[in-house]
Amino acid sequence: MVNPQLPLEAEVVERIQESPTIFTLRLRFTDPAKHAAFRFAPGQFNMLYLYGVGEVPISIVSDPQDEHLFDHAIRVVGRVTRGLEQLQAGDRLGVRGPYGRGWPLNLAENKDVMVVTGGLGCAPVVSVINYVIRRRDHFRRLVIMQGVKHSDDLIWRSQYSQWSKLRDTQVLVAADVGVALWPWHTGRVTELFDKVEIDPSRALVMMCGPQGMMQVAVDHLFEHGVPEDSIYLNMERNMHCAVGLCGHCQYGGKFVCQDGPVFSYPEVKPLFGVRGF
Repeated sequence: MVNPQLPLEAEVVERIQESPTIFTLRLRFTDPAKHAAFRFAPGQFNMLYLYGVGEVPISIVSDPQDEHLFDHAIRVVGRVTRGLEQLQAGDRLGVRGPYGRGWPLNLAENKDVMVVTGGLGCAPVVSVINYVIRRRDHFRRLVIMQGVKHSDDLIWRSQYSQWSKLRDTQVLVAADVGVALWPWHTGRVTELFDKVEIDPSRALVMMCGPQGMMQVAVDHLFEHGVPEDSIYLNMERNMHCAVGLCGHCQYGGKFVCQDGPVFSYPEVKPLFGVRGF
């Protein structure tokens, strides 16, 4: 039996610099049997452990059917992520996981899928976009809404352009501050809801970003007739152990690392938007 509190050794196969502060590590376990047995769902996360420094929770952004590698997009925000930033192909690190509850993609089949993200933390839903695109016949329309503070913060820019050309796919991107030749909307992502082409009776919404942005987005969704139980949120909290022991990520009576990080809106409604939670 694998101890969930002990990391397994993984190797960096490839490192990709996505933006000045975001990079992707493509990994595989050094033990072939462990790698072959590794399974995850979109929305789950791993704990990445840098020897002698510490560990951090990072969402898995690759497709679960990719048998060769699993990917993590990482933003440099602290001591551990600064250390991970220095890793190159061939370097080793520790990995625990996967943990948490992922996105309800089984409920999204034969529905319109709406992905709403704000800020730089869009990695938890990139796996959803990749999943839907690779299994396009299982889903109806795909709507992708992404907002960033500055247009230079938009990573995977070429992918957004490619996604917008796919059938039954609508891409809406906004930047609070644009630059010359910025091809999308200048303003807040929540200003784009009037442009959304989606049937609220057939929609399932998956959202991540700052909680204030998500609260405003939820209110807009209600105005457009989307029911509460069709909205799912990725709740970001300070997760240390990932197994529900340390209490750092407690959200009311729930632990984000175990009961989430994906919650339906009715599950978090009593505390959502309450200061201190």
